Amino acid sequence: MPGQIQFCDKKDMKKNFSTYGWLAAVPLLFLGVFYFYPLLNILRFSLMPEGKLDLMPIMPLVTSGYYIKTLWFTFWQAALSTVLTLALALPCAMVFIRFDFSGKSLIQSLVTVPFVLPTVVVAAAFKSFLGDYGIVNSILTEWLHLPPFHLNHSVWFILAAHVFYNFAVAFRIIVGFGNHLDPSLVHAAKVLGASPWKAFCKITFPILAPALLSASLLIFVFCFSSFGVVLILGGPRIGTIEVEIYRQAVNLFNLPMAAALSAIQIMFTFACLSIYTGFQKKTHVTATSQAYSTEPQRPSGFFQYLVICVCIGSMGIFIVSPLAALIFQSLFDETGFSFANYRMLFEDSYQSLFYVPPIQALFNSLGVASCTLVISLGIGFPAAVYIARSKTRVSTFLDPLFMLPLSTSAVTLGFGFIITLDKPPLNLRGSWILLPIAHALVAFPFVVRCLLPALRSIGEQLRESAAILGASPFNVWKSIDLPIVARSLLAASVFSFTISMGEFGATSFIARPQIPTLPVAIFRFLGTPGAANYGQAMAMSSLLMIITASGFMFLDRIMKRPQGVF
Repeated sequence: MPGQIQFCDKKDMKKNFSTYGWLAAVPLLFLGVFYFYPLLNILRFSLMPEGKLDLMPIMPLVTSGYYIKTLWFTFWQAALSTVLTLALALPCAMVFIRFDFSGKSLIQSLVTVPFVLPTVVVAAAFKSFLGDYGIVNSILTEWLHLPPFHLNHSVWFILAAHVFYNFAVAFRIIVGFGNHLDPSLVHAAKVLGASPWKAFCKITFPILAPALLSASLLIFVFCFSSFGVVLILGGPRIGTIEVEIYRQAVNLFNLPMAAALSAIQIMFTFACLSIYTGFQKKTHVTATSQAYSTEPQRPSGFFQYLVICVCIGSMGIFIVSPLAALIFQSLFDETGFSFANYRMLFEDSYQSLFYVPPIQALFNSLGVASCTLVISLGIGFPAAVYIARSKTRVSTFLDPLFMLPLSTSAVTLGFGFIITLDKPPLNLRGSWILLPIAHALVAFPFVVRCLLPALRSIGEQLRESAAILGASPFNVWKSIDLPIVARSLLAASVFSFTISMGEFGATSFIARPQIPTLPVAIFRFLGTPGAANYGQAMAMSSLLMIITASGFMFLDRIMKRPQGVF
């Protein structure tokens, strides 16, 4: 049955590995050189500085209440963020599954934009929207003459940003799975007298459970390893494990403690991702006659239109408003409405920051993203094919293993590159190629998740029928596999390109000063006092939003339905 793991006997296992094993070698070699080797080198450098194991520097991890408090806060804020995200995403997803209305595709594209934005931009967007001097407080104090509310450096500010950032994960996974539900089950329940609420609780919700659990685990991992949002919005008194890794490594240069925290984070997230990949196997749909397609209906009646309006309004408040606040800030300066912030991007007036006109950062990001696309597809496609085709315990283990870069501290990876890749034959620390390599490492899990459902949907009977009719393996791939996977390949390309455009964590450590990327340029502008610098940061953030939004609008236009995978 689809979604079940079928293990082979020893003879079949050897045959299976000989057929698909070489596919796993490509991504494993890449991860071995650019992921595991730097991480192991950090552990060796930190815990064995003199070639001998020394645990004294990390003893406060189990003896100090400070680190236990940090671990507990990381856990419960991730859990609460997950619950709040699902509470908003589930009803909105059900509305999009059931109804068809004008602007639906545009909204589905826009809700994905926050997820691919750099965290520094997300934090800036929320400050401009809900901060002490944001648009909401300006409306309250200047227009309504009400007292402002203060969210800066609070847990609620972080939770709101996490909902904004991860809403697309839950929304697209649920919609992608829900679009293939069998509608006759709900119709039969209603014929038998079940109310809409009872039909949802007894039929729809249990069927959606694997998708909900997959989304929950993935959102929990993202919030558990949250860095930029917590660092900027939480202030100095609030920190997750990821923020503490940064503080220990950069501010205190306590590499042993940073390495110990990284090890805890990696082990915990690997366990979560192992469970996630198991649930995701239950959310794919086989491309056979048993695959259903739910056709959304046009709304009729006041109540249905009201539900749609409430849904779109909620998404607008939590998703679109912070993005609109960024655009608003970029188009206004001290004199009012103006394009001055955009014009200044073409001037080289801040030599100490960029060495080149700020707009050059956009072209740098486009070039790096193009290289990232090629590298990530080159390693992600064979990895996805191996996991989808191989029926061994090795593939079951590699599935969550390939997800590890997604949950590893960007700070840890950045230090690993600096420490490790500075000697022949891997002396890449001063080379521009290290940027697309680092970005491909981040994009690689997304490419695999995009391709897996399509590859798993190809029934073996389709290939066998083509082979019986005399088709060669190449013709089988060209006539059956490629048409089914083509849209997912394009989706993976868009994901890898936009993720590279917005990657900030590792880039901030390895980018050369004279070759800034767009997120690095935004960070530098935000860190430099002055209204002009802030305005240019908002202008560059708006450009990044336009690029990512255009990519997903194009993706949703050529896709029949959202794939619903991350």
